Order: sequence, then structure tokens, then C-alpha cells
Amino acid sequence: MATRQAHKRLTKEYKLLVESSPPFILARPNEDNILEWHYIITGPPDTPYDGGQYHGTLTFPNDYPYKPPAIRMITPNGRFKENTRLCLSMSDYHPDTWNPGWSVSTILNGLLSFMTGNEATTGSITTTDAQKRKLASQSVNFNTYQNARFKRVFPDIVNGNLKTLEEARKGRSENAADDKDLLTKVSQEKPVLINDIVDPEDRIRAEQIVNDSLNGKAEVGNKGFVKGKKSFKKLYFGIGILILLIGLSMR
Repeated sequence: MATRQAHKRLTKEYKLLVESSPPFILARPNEDNILEWHYIITGPPDTPYDGGQYHGTLTFPNDYPYKPPAIRMITPNGRFKENTRLCLSMSDYHPDTWNPGWSVSTILNGLLSFMTGNEATTGSITTTDAQKRKLASQSVNFNTYQNARFKRVFPDIVNGNLKTLEEARKGRSENAADDKDLLTKVSQEKPVLINDIVDPEDRIRAEQIVNDSLNGKAEVGNKGFVKGKKSFKKLYFGIGILILLIGLSMR
């Protein structure tokens, strides 16, 4: 149970965060326990975490601000092991370096800075930038459907996530429908023979694509039939579009 001083201090800090939240950071206490805080870090641009939504917790001692909190990150992120205490200068691993003047805002800004760096510590892991970007793209889905604590503390954010995920799903469906319509149109077009192409530049481009496809067939064939099949599907799609455009231009 929080002391009166801890309760007063954390209440004041929450008020300040509501009035002016630091960039890429959102934080609020558990309604039933002011010593348990939940935060969201939004991945900054120009980092492998760009667009990611990272949920974690700050667990404060009952005599805060004289001792630091335990810091954890729950959303898979590629930088820290999930739901594991992190060894940072402003965490409970280092009470000797803790400054009572630091606040929730100070802690989370420090965490964000450490997250976007490469320094190792207890609780950190090593992954590639590609893995971090993949986890960033999956983070909203994870928080919305698999993270029970996130849903309990951030119901408003969950509603926004659901809209974002639905818009992304519709976008994928529309793109798939557009691709299908284009393939249908290509299949219905009358084939244009290379010898029928009047424009010299168009004929050269068409001949080049045909030659590239023959070379690609030989190269892919040495690597495996399955991969070759996928490659030719993309290749034929590209050739079909080119022939369609050439055919339309000749009308």
C-alpha cells in the first residue's frame, strides 16, 4: 500500500502527464493500485521501432520517490525480453543511483532513449533491425487481441487499434480485388505479337522482357521448381500488364 507521500507524488505526476505528455509516451496508473503504472511507447520515426506500440509497466515501491520502480516491457519488441525486470540506472536494480527528483516522465524518457540505442543490460536481447521492424508491425495486433492487461488499462486505445486494424484489412482486400480485376482484364485482352508492335522502343522493351524471362527460367530452374513457379507467376503478371498497355496504345 502506498504511503501518503507516495500517493500524493504519483497523483501529481499523473496530472502533469495528462496536461503535457512527452513525445511518443503515454502512461497512467492502475485505477485499483496507484503503485502500478502502465505505459505505452510509440516507436519513433527513423528507428526500427517506427510505428510500433509497446506496452509495459512501472511498479513503484510504497515509499516512492525515495526508491526507484521496477521496469518491464510486455509487448514483444526485439530489444527487451518480455515481462522481465530491466537493469537501468533509474530502475530498482540501481537504488544507489536513483534520484528522488526524477519522475515518471524522466523514467520513461530514459527508457525510450535506452531502447533506441544498442547498449546491453540485464533484460535486453539482441535481434536484427528486420526482426524489430516485423515485431513493430505486429505490436498493435498483439496488444489488441493477446494482451489482457493492455485491454484492461487502455480500453480507449484498444478501440482505436480495432479501427486501425479494420482499415488495414479493408485496404488489403481492396488491393487484392484490384489485382484480380487487372488480371481479368489482361486475360481478356487480345494478345499482341512482338512483330505487330510498331513503335521501336516498345518492341525493344517487349523483346527484353521475353529474353529476361527465358534467362530467369534457366536460373530459377537450377534453384528449385517451387521457387521458379512463384517467380514466373510474378513475371507473367508483369508481361501481361506491359502487353495490355502496349495494346491499348496501338488502338
